[in-house]
Amino acid sequence: MTCVFVYGTLKTGQPNYYRMLDATNGTAKFLARARTVDKYPLVIATKNNVPFLLNVPGEGHRVQGEIYEVDDKMLKFLDWFESCPKMYQRTPVKLEVNEWVGRDENTPKVGSLVEAFVYSTTTYQPEWLRNPTYESYDSYGDHGLKYTDDDSISDPHQSC
Repeated sequence: MTCVFVYGTLKTGQPNYYRMLDATNGTAKFLARARTVDKYPLVIATKNNVPFLLNVPGEGHRVQGEIYEVDDKMLKFLDWFESCPKMYQRTPVKLEVNEWVGRDENTPKVGSLVEAFVYSTTTYQPEWLRNPTYESYDSYGDHGLKYTDDDSISDPHQSC
């Protein structure tokens, strides 16, 4: 089992959350709400309004998201879904626990530091660094940049 931190469309209540629940993709168990220890620019870009965590530590915000424990099948699906390693890279990230679900003797306390994998990108349009950055992504937020799943757009790295 592998821990993965999701911050965008795969979070609870977001457009691709159903993929985390689809048993044909594998198993994903929600563990915690957390935020990155380091700041990162979380931007919304492309014609599809995709959230991207740019791998530029020290800039942006401490990004909030969710930690899931996933099996190998789900990890393989997520790598495919996130176009890893072409579009996103799966890299370890340090996280501060905001809320842990379930209780046992090994449960991390609020404020504890844990590590999980995150899908971030080093491949992006330079102008993305000038986009507004967000602490927490919500496709339905007041930014007005609702995510769209338009398969006719072949390269998500093309600028808007």
